[in-house]
Amino acid sequence: MTDQAITELRISGMTCESCGAHVRKALESVPGVRAAQVSYPDASARVELERGVPVQRLIEAVTARGYGAHARGDDVAASGSGQGLRIAVVGSGGAAMAGALKAVERGARVTLIERGTMGGTCVNVGCVPSKIMIRAAHVAHLRRQSPFDAGLPPTPSTVLRGPLLVQQQSRIEELRHAKYERILESTPAITVLRGEARFKDGDSLRVRLNEGGERTVTFDRCLIATGASPAAPPIPGLNGVPYWTSTEALESDSIPESLSVIGSSAVALELAQAFARLGSKVAILARHTLLYREDPLIGKTLAAAFRDERIEVYEYTEARQVAYAGSEFVLTLPEREVRADRLLVATGRNPNTPDLNLEAAGVEVDDRGAIVVQDSLRTSVTHIYAAGDCTDQPQFVYVAAAGGTRAAINMTGGDARLDLSTMPAVVFTDPQVATVGLSEQQAEQAGLKTASRTLTLENVPRALANFDTRGFIKLVAHAGTGRLLGVQAVAAEAGELIQAAALAIRNRMTVQDLAEQLFPYLTMVEGLKLAAQTFTQDVTQLSCCAG
Repeated sequence: MTDQAITELRISGMTCESCGAHVRKALESVPGVRAAQVSYPDASARVELERGVPVQRLIEAVTARGYGAHARGDDVAASGSGQGLRIAVVGSGGAAMAGALKAVERGARVTLIERGTMGGTCVNVGCVPSKIMIRAAHVAHLRRQSPFDAGLPPTPSTVLRGPLLVQQQSRIEELRHAKYERILESTPAITVLRGEARFKDGDSLRVRLNEGGERTVTFDRCLIATGASPAAPPIPGLNGVPYWTSTEALESDSIPESLSVIGSSAVALELAQAFARLGSKVAILARHTLLYREDPLIGKTLAAAFRDERIEVYEYTEARQVAYAGSEFVLTLPEREVRADRLLVATGRNPNTPDLNLEAAGVEVDDRGAIVVQDSLRTSVTHIYAAGDCTDQPQFVYVAAAGGTRAAINMTGGDARLDLSTMPAVVFTDPQVATVGLSEQQAEQAGLKTASRTLTLENVPRALANFDTRGFIKLVAHAGTGRLLGVQAVAAEAGELIQAAALAIRNRMTVQDLAEQLFPYLTMVEGLKLAAQTFTQDVTQLSCCAG
C-alpha cells in the first residue's frame, strides 16, 4: 500500500447527482487515479491514486468539465483561507473594492469586472461631488448672510460655476486614481476586465469586453456589487424631456436661474439647497413631507429652514404632467403650474441588476429588482454573494463597503455578519439631519414601550455660541429600563454627533449612563448629554457646564 495515496478535494459548481457522476469520470480519467468517490451533498471527492500524481492534474481535470476544485488542505471551510479560490467581482465601487481587497488578503485570486468608470457612484457622481458642491454653496451662503452680519457685513459672491466644477472634478479624479485605479494596478492578485458581465450559469460569467470580443470567467465564488442608478417616477410627459438626475446636476457647468426638484429624498434636498445657495430660485415638490420615513418633526423642521432661505416647499404634491417647451419646464400641479429653467428628478435609485441575467444563475431579487441577501451577504445561491446598492440593504456607501468586506470573509471560509441595528445616517442639508437606531414610531411598531425627550437647540451652549439654534436632538429610550433605542437630530453639525449616539446604543447604554458621561463643553455632541439629562432634570435650570 506504500505506492497508494488518498487525496480529498472540495468540489464547487455541482447542481445535482449527475454532476457528481461527471466529476467522478473526470477524476478517473487522470492517469494514476485508481478510483474516485464523489459526494454531491458534501461537495467533495475522495480520490485513490498512485503516489506522485500531482493534485493539480486532478483539479485541471475537474475544471475542464466546468466545475471548481481545490485540495482539502486548502479547504476554506476548514482553514478559513481563500487560498486557491477564484472569485469574480462584478463592479468597482465601495462594495466591490472592499470585497476584492479582503478576498485577496485571505488568499484568493480575484477577477474584477467593470463596464464603466472605475470607482462606482460614490467617488464619481455621488458622495464626493455632492459634498464638494454643498460645501461651496455653504460658503456662498455665509458670504451673503450669516448671524454675524452686523459686525461682518455680507459680501455676496459672484458664482463662477466653471472654476468650481473644475475644482470638483479634479478632486474626484485624484481620489479615483488614489483609492481605486492605483490600488488595482498595484495588486497582482486582482485581474481587471473592462466590460459588461452577464451570468452564463451558476458558475460562470460571460463578459462582453469594451475593447471588443468576449471572455468567459469561471468562478468558485462571485460577489455582485453593481450599484444602482437614478430612478424616474411615472409622470406623464417626463419621458423624453431633458430633465436632470443627480448625475447631470452635479456635472452641470452652469447654475440655472430657476430649478424645480421632484423628490424629498436626501439627494433631492441636499441638491435643492445647494443650488438655491448658489443662486437658483428653487421649488421642491414632495409627494409626502420632507424625509417622510423619518420622525415627523424632522421634515417639519427642515421645511421651515428651507422656507427661511426662500426655497418653495410643496408638500403632499405630485406633478400631474411635465412639459418642456421654449427651454422651460412646466409642471402641472393640482392647483397651479410651476415653471423652471431646469428640472431635477431625485426620487430614489433602482438596483443595476436587469442586465446581469441573474435568472441564469438562480439569484433571487425582490419586486424592485434588488438582490435579496442574508446578513452574511449570501444570495439565494450558496456560492454567490452580493453587497451594496444592488441589494435590498440601505443604500449608503459605508454599508456597501462593510457588506463587501464581510462577503469576502464568508466567501473565503469565515463567518461574518452585517449588523445594521446601529447604522447611522446623515443628510447633508443645513441644518444636517442625523439618525441612528429606532424612531419612536418604529420602536412602538416593534412592540416596545418608549419614553422620549426632545431638546431644542436653544438649550445647547454650542448652538447659542453659533447664534444658530435651528433644530433639536431627540432621544428614544425603553420605558422600563431607560436603555437608549434611538436618536434623531437636526442641527448644524448633526453628522458629527451621531456616531457617539451609535456607540451608546451599541453598548446598550441607558439615558442615565449617557447623562453621567463627560462631554467637552461647547461642542454640539454635548447636546446628547443634555438631552439625556432631560429625562430626570429641567436643563433650563442647570448652569452652563452642569455635570
